[in-house]
Amino acid sequence: MSTALVITSSALGEVSVSSQLVEETVARLRSHDPALHVIARDLGRDPIPHLTTDSATALRGGEPVNEAQVAARTLSDGLIAELKAADTLIIGAPMYNFGIPSTLKAWFDHVLRAGITFSYSESGPEGLLKGKHALVVESRGGLYSEGPARVMDSQEPHLRNLLAFMGITDVTFLRAEKLAFGPEAREQAIEGVRRQISDTIGEACRKAA
Repeated sequence: MSTALVITSSALGEVSVSSQLVEETVARLRSHDPALHVIARDLGRDPIPHLTTDSATALRGGEPVNEAQVAARTLSDGLIAELKAADTLIIGAPMYNFGIPSTLKAWFDHVLRAGITFSYSESGPEGLLKGKHALVVESRGGLYSEGPARVMDSQEPHLRNLLAFMGITDVTFLRAEKLAFGPEAREQAIEGVRRQISDTIGEACRKAA
């Protein structure tokens, strides 16, 4: 039985395009693997706390010295355990002001821990979570994968770097772009990602068979 960690981060709830496409991704995975175990985190509805002096101190490796630091370390340990248990990571990431939601950044802040998900050596940092596959569903009002606005994309490069820092380099980005360009462009974008989801998961399952 395989395990998928599913993370959505939109503040828009059920009307979120990224969250809807993540749900369809999970359904497609289940159609190939009915025994799929899913661990779900809705960061829009149940956000991870942003870093504070206490939580940042606790996550740097020192022994917790108060209740706030104990709580931060416990939360981080639990999030990392979910991540380690997963074979596949599915992330829904809308673009907010050219980047990722702060709730998603807070999740990464709690799982990026030296000596646990990455380490430092003489040759530089090394990710410790190798062998996982990530599917990232991005939603964007404009067009950022090409053209003049590409230089403003602080969403996908950031996500790629954060994942790679933990050793997750097998990443597929599925982009629903031009969502604010009118109803027709919006529908075309969503349908295009739906086809990509089907093709990507189908190909992955054929390789695994």
